[in-house]
Amino acid sequence: MNHIQRPTRGIGAGEEHASLILNSYRQLLGKDLIETNDSRSLAEQLFDSPTVILSHGTEADPVLNFGNRAALTLWEMDWETFTRTPSRYTAEAMERSERDRFLQAVAEKGYIDNYTGIRISSTGRRFYIKEAVVWNLRDASGRYAGQAAAFKQFENC
Repeated sequence: MNHIQRPTRGIGAGEEHASLILNSYRQLLGKDLIETNDSRSLAEQLFDSPTVILSHGTEADPVLNFGNRAALTLWEMDWETFTRTPSRYTAEAMERSERDRFLQAVAEKGYIDNYTGIRISSTGRRFYIKEAVVWNLRDASGRYAGQAAAFKQFENC
C-alpha cells in the first residue's frame, strides 16, 4: 500500500462528516483539531492531516466510517477495507476488554485527552499509540453520532 488516494465517495469522505468530526472536537475541547484554510475542502484537509484521525459510527458493534491517510497507512488498509472494519478489530483480542471500558468512559464524559494503548494493523503489526484524544461525535441537533480519535505519536512494539 504505497499510495493511498483520498476516497471519492462514502460518508467518511464528505464535508458533512468532516464538519461533524471537527465541530464535535471544537465543542468538547475548546480548540481546533487541525488548522484549516479556505483553499481546500474540510474533507480534503482532514484526510491529508499528518495527525492520525479516525471515527466509528453508532452500530451495536461500531464500524469505522472514517480514516484519514495517516490512519489508513498506520493500520495498513485501503479505504474500502477500513470502512468495513468493526472498530474493535483495531485492538488485539486481549486489549479489547480494556478498550471497551475506555470507550464507555468516553461516552460518559464526552472525551478523554490522554489515552495510550496498543493497537494492531491489518498485517498483525503492533503499535503503541500515545496521548490520543478520543471524543464523542454529536450532530447539529446534539444527537450522538459515534466516536472519533486523533493522535500524533505512536511507536511500533
